[in-house]
Amino acid sequence: MTNVGTNTGNKQYAGDVTAKQAWQILEENKAAILVDVRTTAEWAYVGLPDLSKLGKTCHLVSWVQFPDMSPNPNFLPALKSLQGDSSAPVLFLCRSGVRSIAAAIAATNAGYENCYNILEGFEGDADVTRHRGNVGGWKVENLDWVQN
Repeated sequence: MTNVGTNTGNKQYAGDVTAKQAWQILEENKAAILVDVRTTAEWAYVGLPDLSKLGKTCHLVSWVQFPDMSPNPNFLPALKSLQGDSSAPVLFLCRSGVRSIAAAIAATNAGYENCYNILEGFEGDADVTRHRGNVGGWKVENLDWVQN
């Protein structure tokens, strides 16, 4: 696997990768999967990573449920149905890289060995005008994505 250059330090998951590093892992490792942990509203209105060039799909498993943002009790069972190989890389993506850390920790605690958080998420941090999608993240890195 690619040397992803993560700094695991004292983290409770394999580490952090940039969006471009995540794409490279997905491209080079057939067993690697991308799990988008955002909500149904975010998928519908903001867009989704498009992995069709890699012959893969982005798996949609919310970490929290919209609209009340309560924890998704089906998160781990859904993950298990997607990825039975606990040693394969699982890359987690959210809006800005916060919920995906929680998901990576939960998956690691459930026995998955190579869980990564995608830094800056799909939209990245807010810019000086408090808009997302301009500073960091999947979209800013010009990686493939689609919107309904």
